[in-house]
Amino acid sequence: MNSIGLYTFIRQEISRLYRVWIQTLITPWISALLYILIFGEIVGRRIGEIHGVSYIDFVVPGLLMMNVMQSAFGQTSSSLYFQRFVKHIEEILTAPLSYLEMITGYVVGGIARGVVVAAGVYIIALFFTSASVAHIFLFFFYSVAVALIFSLLGLLVGLWAEGFEQLMIPQTFIIMPLTFLGGLFNSLSMLPEKFHIFVKLNPFFYFVDGLRYSMIGISDSNRTIGMTVIIGLILVLGYWVWYLFKSGYKIRN
Repeated sequence: MNSIGLYTFIRQEISRLYRVWIQTLITPWISALLYILIFGEIVGRRIGEIHGVSYIDFVVPGLLMMNVMQSAFGQTSSSLYFQRFVKHIEEILTAPLSYLEMITGYVVGGIARGVVVAAGVYIIALFFTSASVAHIFLFFFYSVAVALIFSLLGLLVGLWAEGFEQLMIPQTFIIMPLTFLGGLFNSLSMLPEKFHIFVKLNPFFYFVDGLRYSMIGISDSNRTIGMTVIIGLILVLGYWVWYLFKSGYKIRN
């Protein structure tokens, strides 16, 4: 294992987070603040409580998870695509790093961005909500594991994309809609029973609900199924990304 090379690569990826800090940090924090103000001060007062907790306390875990997913995905997809675009990827391929080490470098950068953004959202939430954490181990597990999943998805899109506009397609048409439909703003019990099956087929439901359980101890999902989905996605996506790197898909001429 090339520990020095891997450390240097990880350091390079994390440094991108702070070079464009307004885009990577300030923008999602402002967005989260607006969500909290709107749903806490306006919508939340009308809805009252869900499962015995205030509406904003119910929503905050979903906001945290949404920012984890979007940030991790954005970090790796933009990093890999830009390196392909400017041909910097060729220098990385000639470095004494294995494909697994390259993927690890990108993924650690994605996880770091997801965790830092989520930490900022959590601090903002402390001023308006209880922002409690009922199960600290599960809180870190869901945060890091889902950031890992979306870092790997970001690498897939970074390989696939042929233009900057294509990097936004998954964010706009997949991540955001499925997060909203995965219980970000509502409990499963608030939906007609005939729609429950569609929600349970949405993997984002298990991401949001898992983090919600870790924070406020309330869950609508089967956590065993949720854990299985998360671990399965990590294994499948990890192998897929490794195979594409090894085969040189769109990174070797």
